[in-house]
Amino acid sequence: MFGTMMDNPLSITLIIEHANQIHGEKYVYSLSPDGKIHNYTYSNLYSRTMKLADAITQLGIQQGEVIGTFSSNNHQHLELCFAIPISGSVIHPLNIKLSPVQLSKIIREADDKIIFVDGMIYDKYVNLCNQIEGIYSIVFNLQNSQNELSCEYEKLLTNARDNYTTDIQDENMAMALCYTSGTNGEPKGVLYTHRSMLLHTLAVNQADVFGLTEADVVMPLVPLYHAMGWGLHYAAMFVGADLVLTDPINQHIIDLIAETKVTVAAGVPTLWKKLIPELLKRKNDVPSLQRIIVGGEPMPEDLIEIYEKELNIEIRHAWGMTEMSPTGTFSILKKKHQKLSDEEKYKIKALQGQPIPGVQLRLVDENQCILPNDGICVGEVQVKSPWTANSYFKKGLDDSLTKDGWLRTGDLATINEDGYMKIVDRSKSLIKSGGESISPMELEAALLKHPLVTDSSVVGISDEKWGERPIAVVAISDQDSDDISEILREHLSKDFPKFWIPDKFVIVEKIPKTGLGKTDKVAIRRTLDGVFTK
Repeated sequence: MFGTMMDNPLSITLIIEHANQIHGEKYVYSLSPDGKIHNYTYSNLYSRTMKLADAITQLGIQQGEVIGTFSSNNHQHLELCFAIPISGSVIHPLNIKLSPVQLSKIIREADDKIIFVDGMIYDKYVNLCNQIEGIYSIVFNLQNSQNELSCEYEKLLTNARDNYTTDIQDENMAMALCYTSGTNGEPKGVLYTHRSMLLHTLAVNQADVFGLTEADVVMPLVPLYHAMGWGLHYAAMFVGADLVLTDPINQHIIDLIAETKVTVAAGVPTLWKKLIPELLKRKNDVPSLQRIIVGGEPMPEDLIEIYEKELNIEIRHAWGMTEMSPTGTFSILKKKHQKLSDEEKYKIKALQGQPIPGVQLRLVDENQCILPNDGICVGEVQVKSPWTANSYFKKGLDDSLTKDGWLRTGDLATINEDGYMKIVDRSKSLIKSGGESISPMELEAALLKHPLVTDSSVVGISDEKWGERPIAVVAISDQDSDDISEILREHLSKDFPKFWIPDKFVIVEKIPKTGLGKTDKVAIRRTLDGVFTK
């Protein structure tokens, strides 16, 4: 027997229509090419988005075809995030930090029909043009508009209708194509649907997840090519929060927070570590900032303590994957934790957290037997949710999907009795030395606690005797320190057995990062492989 409810498709159109009808007076802020703050209302955004959707159809783009975007975080990119899917096509945010060779391979696989290009980073796009000849480009924010490749964005909107009517009949239609970071291999595409993105938006807007409200001013310091900016722009608009759009490389983030009175910000831990000195100096300038959402990599306990104790800013620690749209877990305190000491609270907040509503987690051993949630047993994390991929774009999932339909994440973790997950490491990253496992993640976290260390990465190098041995690549604040290797060995020996201690410490100015701000271990291994092989 079926129910008697309306069968309206779950589409992201519902987000922008609700934002326009109920929160039309709320603002979107972004930076113009001249460095000034541009702002307009949700109603303005809605009108321009509908014109853009109409313009896309007038260009002859068919439903299901892919449109690339090569852009920073700005109001035009936000318009594209809605207009492209509303027109029935698929938005493909390109990682602007990838090389032209990598990007051209991804663009060919995605079969992008046109690419919208941010003129503020047009110099980067020029390097790509020779590799993707024949793909039509539409440029915005270009101060010198004489380039023959460009069709000026604003003129495109001039000839379009603002009463465009969307024709999304099936909620399982694709709406976005995002590629994984490629941290441990080639990037792979994940094709989101209207249904998966709307359900993800509803889930993250729970009070114990993003917890956004109409009273918030939200600054996503996450590139839109990173799993659609963690879905923060969709979440913020659905509740009617003001949006502030900029990039994590902006040198004036604190000024922007102060001027727009940001209440909630989000980004990777490396960004928040970098901003600590300025925030401590200027904490009286940013009293509005109440909460920071962190993800992408683990947030160290000492960093959480600085933000919560010295800056009075709540840290909400998240974990997820591009394959999960991307949010999977969140770590916030339960009612029973309020009686704990501050130190015990920070330990909980540093965990990757509990699954958000709609996400299921389990741990399995090498024989695929389910392990107990006892906080001790280590196993691979497997997930299932309405917004988790069951295949990769044009590739399938191979052995990444279990026979009973769970996604194998490749992460090793424990889960305690309360359901809080602690990532131990990536299964592919574990170093096997003399038959024993060494966790690079635990060594990296310990190295970051040393006052001289600003960043660290530990990888395994082939060793004839032991199979593999750990090598630490470390960035330090004082290049003149005497015998830093011995200092760091002594530091690690307090917490780890002798065979865990890295054989060598390689001092570098900067740890290589992927386009998403994660440590690029592929690049590190490429540099070190063979150099230290015995």
